[in-house]
Amino acid sequence: MNNVISIHSIRFFVLVLVQVLIFNHINFLGNINPYPYILFIALFPVKNNRTAIIGLSFFLGLSVDFFLDTGGIHAAACLFIAYVRPIILKFCFGTIYEHQTIKFETVEFGSKLTYFTLLTVIHHFVLFSLEIFNISKIILVLQKTLFSGIFTILMCLLITIIFTRKTK
Repeated sequence: MNNVISIHSIRFFVLVLVQVLIFNHINFLGNINPYPYILFIALFPVKNNRTAIIGLSFFLGLSVDFFLDTGGIHAAACLFIAYVRPIILKFCFGTIYEHQTIKFETVEFGSKLTYFTLLTVIHHFVLFSLEIFNISKIILVLQKTLFSGIFTILMCLLITIIFTRKTK
């Protein structure tokens, strides 16, 4: 139990630090940034308390907001994806989620890609909608969601491939 808590605590702090110190300064083509800190929400164990993931997601987004001075938009986006996460898990993994036996190291790549894609697109759409907050600029919101989403999905897949343990 303590090992699981320490792994997730380390993942939390490392993802926030890497997001704030490295990924927010990329600005690829002017305004495209990856947001791989959402991996904490995506990879949080399914069996844990739903209240815990919602609270931790809010704190994760608030931590990023604190460093970036963004006024709570990351907290709102993280809170939203933590809230809809069970629906996305059920859609992507079906019966594996029903029996709560998901191990992200062992699921097939297509399901993992669908899961990361849905979480990322929802997170980015909420994030950029709150950042721009103008319905007449919906094309800009969709454009930023698409391009930053592709970059984020690639970074999340790369990070999970590099840092997952191979189980035999």
